[in-house]
Amino acid sequence: MTLRERAVALGLHGLLENWDIWADSDWVPPLLDAEEQARNARSLERRIAAAKLGRFKDLADFDWAWPEYVDRDQVEDLCDLDFVENKRNVAFVGPNGTGKTMLAKNLGYRAVQAGHTVLFTTASKMLNELAGRDSARTLAASIRKYCRPSVLIIDEIGYLSHTNRAADLLFEVVSGRYENKSIVLTTNRSFKNWGPVFPNATSVVTLVDRLLHHADVVTVKGESWRRKEFLEHSKGKE
Repeated sequence: MTLRERAVALGLHGLLENWDIWADSDWVPPLLDAEEQARNARSLERRIAAAKLGRFKDLADFDWAWPEYVDRDQVEDLCDLDFVENKRNVAFVGPNGTGKTMLAKNLGYRAVQAGHTVLFTTASKMLNELAGRDSARTLAASIRKYCRPSVLIIDEIGYLSHTNRAADLLFEVVSGRYENKSIVLTTNRSFKNWGPVFPNATSVVTLVDRLLHHADVVTVKGESWRRKEFLEHSKGKE
C-alpha cells in the first residue's frame, strides 16, 4: 500500500485534507506506523476479550514431563494453525486435570493473535443457553453465535450427562460448522464412550462421525496436575 492508501485506511482525515502539503514530510511514515500499531493492538485486545479465554498458563510453561503420554510434536504442529486454514477439528482426549483445557486455550490464543475470531465455552454453558431459548428465532440466533467464529472451543464434553435435546442442539452446532470452520474440544471420555453423556440420543453416532471426519485427536494420559500440586502444597505444610 502507498502512504496515502494507508492514511485512507486509518481514516486520518486531517492528514488527507493537507496531503499535498505534508505527504513528503519525514514524520508521515512514522506516524502511519504508530497509528497502525495502535489500531492492531486495540483490535487484538477486543478479539481476546471476545474470545472469552479467561486466564490460562502459557504453553511455554507446560511441564511436558508430567503427563504419562502426550505427543509434544503434534501439539506444537497444531500451533502453526494449519487446522484453522483447512477447517479441521482438534480433540484433546484424556483424564481430568491433565492440561487439556490449557492446551486448547493456547491454540485459541494463537488463533486470535493470527487474526482469527475465537470463542471459548464449556459444553454445559453452551447447551444450557441453547436449551433455554424459548422461540425458534432466538434459538437460531444463538446457534449462529456459535457457528460464527473461525474457531469454537468447547470444553469439558463428557463431564456431565445431558438430555437428548442437548445432543440434538450440539449436533446442530457441529453441523453448522462442518467442513466450514474449526472446533477445538476437550473431553475426558473416548468417543466410543460418549453414549452415557447423551443417554438414548439417536444423533450421537452421527455427531461423533462429523466431529472426527476431519480431525486431529491429541491423546493425553496421566494423573491430575491439580492433584499433584495439591499434594505438594499439603506436603509443604507438614
